[in-house]
Amino acid sequence: MRILLVFNHPYEGSYCNAILDAVTRGLLLGGHEVDLIHLDKDKFNPVLTSQDLKAFRDKQAIDPMVLNYKTKLKKADHVIFIFPIWWELMPAMMKGFVDKVIFPGVAYDYTNSNNTKMKPLLMKLKGITLITTMNTPRILYHLFLGNAIKKALLRGTFWKIGYKNLKWISFNMVKQTSNENREKWLRKIEKTINKRVNEK
Repeated sequence: MRILLVFNHPYEGSYCNAILDAVTRGLLLGGHEVDLIHLDKDKFNPVLTSQDLKAFRDKQAIDPMVLNYKTKLKKADHVIFIFPIWWELMPAMMKGFVDKVIFPGVAYDYTNSNNTKMKPLLMKLKGITLITTMNTPRILYHLFLGNAIKKALLRGTFWKIGYKNLKWISFNMVKQTSNENREKWLRKIEKTINKRVNEK
C-alpha cells in the first residue's frame, strides 16, 4: 500500500518528529511505500487568498504546491496526519492544508445544485488516521474543552465529505510523561501502525 504522511511541527526535536520517525519505520518494515508531505520543510503557505477563494468557487486549485499535494493524495491508499494540538486546535499550517487542499475538485465535489451534499473524489483512499500530541489530559480535552479535533476535523471535514475508516490516535500529557513511557509509546506505534492502515 502507498501511505501518505502529512506532517506539521516546526521543531526537529519535538515528540511529533519522533512519532514521524517511528511511524515511517513501522510502515517500511511492513512493506508499505511511504510518501511524505512535510509542511514546515516545504514552507507551505497556509493563507487562503482571494485568488484561492475564486479557485474554490471554480473547483480549480491554483497554488502549485496544492497541485503537487493533489497528485500525492490521488496515489494514496491511506493518509496519516501527524501534528501537535496547540490551544485545543491544529497549528496554522495544518489548518491551511485543510483549507487549501481538502478542496472542491481536489478531495471532494458537490452532488447537488445548491452545494449542500458532498462526495469524496480520492477514490483510492481506504482510510484516514490522525496522530496528535498534546499536554492536556484526555478527559479534560474530550469532556470539558469540547473535543475540537474530533468535531472539526474527523466529523466536520472528512466524515461530512463521505470518507470512511477514520481514526484518531492521541498522545496526551506528553511533557508530564516520563521518557520511559514516551519511548514505550513510540515502540507501540511502530509495531501497530501496519494493523491500522490495513483496517477496512
